[in-house]
Amino acid sequence: MKNVWFKIEAMSAMRVALVNDYEVVAQGFLGMLRSYRDVLQVVEMDLRHNVSQPVDVTLYDTFAALQGDGEDVRQLAANPLAGKVVVYSWNLDPALVEAAFANGASAYLSKGLPARELVAALEAVHRGERPALAPERGAPQPVGGDWPGREEGLTPREAEVLALITQGLGNVEISERTHLSVNSVKTFIRSCYRRIGVTNRSQAILWGVEHGFRPDRGRIRLDEAGREPA
Repeated sequence: MKNVWFKIEAMSAMRVALVNDYEVVAQGFLGMLRSYRDVLQVVEMDLRHNVSQPVDVTLYDTFAALQGDGEDVRQLAANPLAGKVVVYSWNLDPALVEAAFANGASAYLSKGLPARELVAALEAVHRGERPALAPERGAPQPVGGDWPGREEGLTPREAEVLALITQGLGNVEISERTHLSVNSVKTFIRSCYRRIGVTNRSQAILWGVEHGFRPDRGRIRLDEAGREPA
């Protein structure tokens, strides 16, 4: 399983790993938690690397990846180094949530959770509890974290579909990966094309390659304050 991994150390000794393929997503997660450095401290980030050191909680981000019903979550849950596995997703389909639990996940959290509630939820998971997966009904839905193409006006779903196109997946494969209907995938593709100013798939792939939509490779070292060294 290839992914972005970075480990977080908390003053309370809670250790958390984020699993994702995209540096911009991981950095967005880090930025969202910048006010909680007294609770969670990022100490390193590995791109396309498996969890290889013991942590208490592993947060599996589903952006442009298999959903909670996929093999990745099952493998993480079976990894004794990963601790409790939490699926972190925009897709709150009850069937996916149940499948994630069946795969061994300890919790399923919405990417719409504000930072304060996300931190509280991770602490609850660490205590062995199963927190609510989403903000309360009627509560404001913040746009947390980051994703490729956000600065171009792409929504999280449009960005995810474009990332999968850039990876070379066809519409049916994207439908299976995201649990969207093929017609919904086509709708997102059309709206994505309009936003980035392209007219066909080849142009979209080229645009995606040039704008950070391919999974990242490499390693980022962070200092104790969670910053990249100068």
